Amino acid sequence: MAVADPPTDDAVVVRDLRIELVSSGEDIVDQIVLEVTAGQVLGLVGESGSGKTTVGMALLGYCRPGGKVVGGEVVIDGRDLQSLREGELRRIRGGTVSYIPQDPGTALNPALRIGRQLSEMLEAHAPSMDQEQRNARVREALEEVALPPQGVTVDAFLARYPHQLSGGQQQRVAIAMAFANRPHVIVCDEPTTGLDVTTQARVLQTVRELCQEHGVAALYVSHDLAVVAELADEVAVMYSGRIVERGPRDVIFSAPRHPYTRRLLRAIPDLEGKRAVVGIPGRAPLPGNRPSGCFFTPRCDLAIDKCSQEFPAPRAYADGKHLVCCYRADDAPSEIKVVEENKSTAAAGDVVLAVSHVDASYGSNHILHDVDFEVRRNECVALVGESGSGKTTTARCVAGLHRQYTGEIKLDDVKLAEAARSRTASARKRIQYVFQNPYASLNPRRTIGQTLARQLHLFPPEGGTSRATIGAKVAECLERVALSRDAASRYPDQLSGGERQRVAVARALAAEPALLICDEITSALDVSVQAAIVELLRELREQTGLSMLFITHNLALIRTIADRVIVMTEGKIVESGDTVDLFEHPKAEYTQRLLANTPTVENALDTGGRELG
Repeated sequence: MAVADPPTDDAVVVRDLRIELVSSGEDIVDQIVLEVTAGQVLGLVGESGSGKTTVGMALLGYCRPGGKVVGGEVVIDGRDLQSLREGELRRIRGGTVSYIPQDPGTALNPALRIGRQLSEMLEAHAPSMDQEQRNARVREALEEVALPPQGVTVDAFLARYPHQLSGGQQQRVAIAMAFANRPHVIVCDEPTTGLDVTTQARVLQTVRELCQEHGVAALYVSHDLAVVAELADEVAVMYSGRIVERGPRDVIFSAPRHPYTRRLLRAIPDLEGKRAVVGIPGRAPLPGNRPSGCFFTPRCDLAIDKCSQEFPAPRAYADGKHLVCCYRADDAPSEIKVVEENKSTAAAGDVVLAVSHVDASYGSNHILHDVDFEVRRNECVALVGESGSGKTTTARCVAGLHRQYTGEIKLDDVKLAEAARSRTASARKRIQYVFQNPYASLNPRRTIGQTLARQLHLFPPEGGTSRATIGAKVAECLERVALSRDAASRYPDQLSGGERQRVAVARALAAEPALLICDEITSALDVSVQAAIVELLRELREQTGLSMLFITHNLALIRTIADRVIVMTEGKIVESGDTVDLFEHPKAEYTQRLLANTPTVENALDTGGRELG
């Protein structure tokens, strides 16, 4: 996407960046043009595998193994990173340009105390500071991210290890580390993924305020368009390694012109339940398999012959501030209409899961207090609450992964043993668990096909476990979660985060369970794939009567998929009821606060309820 030379006050300038695979010469990203000024946040959005993180890493002068920069420029504060030596790049990383990763667990050393890690960052990138100045800056950085929590002294917090912090606290420490050196540029790679809405709101406010206060130019990489609408000043939309649309936030979200952007907006869950979540048919092509012309052509209802012949040059709208790479940009706004929400499924049946008066502990710490609920056949029950509220502990008790509890858990009116190993093979088959972290839930030494085949051998399908039967079943499982059967030969590190999570879902579904426990399974998925998974789970409920215990912090998604909602805080159920009633008439103050903190595109734009996109 070529444009005129950017203004000289930009902290970040990317011109015609091209990054290729070393092995094949196929481009990962190409024709990338971006500008970010001091104090501004640019949101970079798109589906998993679109190249967002690759572009973000390029701002640190880094390219993942197997890739190389072959063209274009990445200019930070007037310095072209391609012209710098490795030693100069190391000084820039963490000093001039900071990075906030998606998973705070990868940013924090589990063997070092928090205070030591913050001090090390300053020692490496601010050597002119003496110890007293570093100590003062560490305390200032913590205060900027609202740490430590109430009732904990600064010294006590700094003496903690990462595992002694909640996920939200870990992420805020990672933000403190990124801002402590007062960088000029910061790359935020999905920093709120996996956080509950209250913590997410706090983190977003922190990033916004720090960027404005210290004049930091930020690239915010995300698949969560509602978050981007809350935070970004400008937005760039990527598809299959290209930027297909970019412009001011309000224009992109209220008047998008590329069919792909409009499809992404239609896939955003609606907190008010006025429209259905609509996925995008097909999947984005990977390097080496991209069609000629516009890469979105095979998935686009507006495609014409010209779209398959040549990639469209950018067309300018809104006085040149809004650029769109599409031959049908003038026709796209009329392409998609609002679809009314329709969650019609078969009526809920008999009780599948009964949790009665469960109290759970970790050692001497009492976590759950008299938790009591039911899940019926063909019913989706959502479990919501902030980090540390007891949601996952409840799910782990149900799955037999946490044994230190009292009370009863019954499956089909049969009491389950506390430990999964003590349960029957049938009970283990009928309860399947999809974990939150797609990076930790797959064996890195097994191919995807081997991982799925292992599940099928544990819980044999009809037709037996012959090589041909297992091979066909593996391909079927992958296709059910919108993955190519070619993914069976790949290893987890060759897939994006969203693709890995889809594999985890496919593995659980391979056992054909009666109860599926979904623990934040969409937090790593882009909105279009999230919509596809929601549609898939809905179909499974209709076809097989599948029951679900759905744990999530995404309240808008709950409105789309759940029949009933259970709200938890501090290990207790504070409110439960029908989804629509609870969302429209929340009684507990805690529920009201959760709903108020949920980001939505409509609220961010203050559209007054007008049609999205």
